[in-house]
Amino acid sequence: MTAKIAYAEVEVGTELPARTFPVNRATLVRYAGASGDFNPIHWNERFAKEVGLPDVIAHGMFTMASAIRVVTDWAGDPGAVVEYGVRFTKPVVVPDDDKGALVEVSAKVAAKLEDNTVRVDLTATSAGQKVLGMSRAVVRLA
Repeated sequence: MTAKIAYAEVEVGTELPARTFPVNRATLVRYAGASGDFNPIHWNERFAKEVGLPDVIAHGMFTMASAIRVVTDWAGDPGAVVEYGVRFTKPVVVPDDDKGALVEVSAKVAAKLEDNTVRVDLTATSAGQKVLGMSRAVVRLA
């Protein structure tokens, strides 16, 4: 696969389509099984509160993976992402109800680099708080 977005057609400031990702307790259990991360802060409310958290929280790597989907969907090829990094700033708190939590992600092209690559800056929030900081990806375009 290759990116379906052409480097020549992208300008600094180009906004990628924003997405909202729902997260509930079942999502966390499935992610724990797939990742092997069964830390009880991700599924056991009593334990999460005993260690000082407000409730069960989503896995940081799950949040990070959800956010980059905005970029991979836009580029059309997950392999087009050549670099990606974030700082975890706040947890995504996932209540035990029918709604769960929402992770809202927006992104825009922040710089055009060499070799048909661009830097995309992402913003990820949940419950009105920024949950990922310094979230940036370098993407190789067509």
